[in-house]
Amino acid sequence: MNWLDAVKWDRDGLVPVIAQEQGSGDVLMFAWMNREALARTAERGEAVYWSRSRQRLWHKGEESGHIQKVHEMRLDCDNDVVLLKVTQLGHEPGIACHTGRHACFFQRYEDGAWKAVDPVLKDPESIYK
Repeated sequence: MNWLDAVKWDRDGLVPVIAQEQGSGDVLMFAWMNREALARTAERGEAVYWSRSRQRLWHKGEESGHIQKVHEMRLDCDNDVVLLKVTQLGHEPGIACHTGRHACFFQRYEDGAWKAVDPVLKDPESIYK
C-alpha cells in the first residue's frame, strides 16, 4: 500500500494538519493538505499546504520567506490528522502567522472575550508586498 493511502482524506480530499515547533512545542498553525501537498512536503522537507481560499498548493513562506523546515511527520491514531514538527525559518524568532506573530493561536479567552496576548513581531505590511 502507498503510504498516502493510509491517510483518511475527507470528502474534499483534504486532511487537517497541525504545525508544531520542534524546539518549543508551540502549536504554530493549523492548515489543510491534499495528497499532492503531503507528498511534496515529504519530498522537499518543507511544508506545502493546500490553500482553500486560493484553491491551490501553497508552499509555506513562498511570499513571506517564513518557510517551515519539516523534521518529522506524524499521523494520529485515526489516520485523519497530520502533525508536522517544524522549525520556523525566515525571522528570529520564527513567524508562522500572516499577522506577523510567532503563532496563529495568539488570542486567549479572558472574561468573556478573546484577547490578543502575543505581540506582533513584524508588521505584515512589510512582510507581504
